[in-house]
Amino acid sequence: MHSVGATYTRAIQRAGGTPVVLPPIMHEDDWPSLLRKLDGLLLSGGEDIAPAAYGQEQQAWTGRIDETRDYAELGLVERWLSLDRPLLGICRGYQVLNVSLGGTLLQDIMTERSDTLDHAYVPGRPMETTVHEVRIQAESHLARALGGTRFSVNSAHHQAVSEPGRGLDVVAYAPDGIIEATELPHHPFCLGVQWHPEAMLRHSTSMLPLFKAFVEATS
Repeated sequence: MHSVGATYTRAIQRAGGTPVVLPPIMHEDDWPSLLRKLDGLLLSGGEDIAPAAYGQEQQAWTGRIDETRDYAELGLVERWLSLDRPLLGICRGYQVLNVSLGGTLLQDIMTERSDTLDHAYVPGRPMETTVHEVRIQAESHLARALGGTRFSVNSAHHQAVSEPGRGLDVVAYAPDGIIEATELPHHPFCLGVQWHPEAMLRHSTSMLPLFKAFVEATS
């Protein structure tokens, strides 16, 4: 079964867009057709990216990986960015954006940076539960989209951006210094966030402007 969380598709629909789900088995022959038909690209959460994709040896604490999905998403993003069309990356998708531009990841936050908050998913904790604050640079695309610079967000990740990819600006941090958002400053709309704004929409509209800005950028 190929599936995507309903929170993603509902977020796009609430923002005025039409969600289209892409199976994570795409290859080079598929990309030209997709590039002609899609107006925006949202990269969702999921498994860890294979460390080989960012030049590292896989460590014991790396979680489950799906190299077929890695290939499909990294290849599509590379071509997508050349078109200057809107892209929004969430959690793994934010990390995919970083890796596609030559950036690296912390394979496990708690192992590599022991002085940080616990950012990982907690079984039984609703995904919309806020865990920590993020501070966003005031002049960033992200701050303008959300209409503010400080937000309480959820957290469900054990990896994080280490070295930002080519051209990416770091525009948000958690209180412990973990990078929580990046964007391409000269791109019409290309940004990624480490938290799950789509899940927060279950009980709050604070993140809805982000999806509205994304959908509006596609028109």
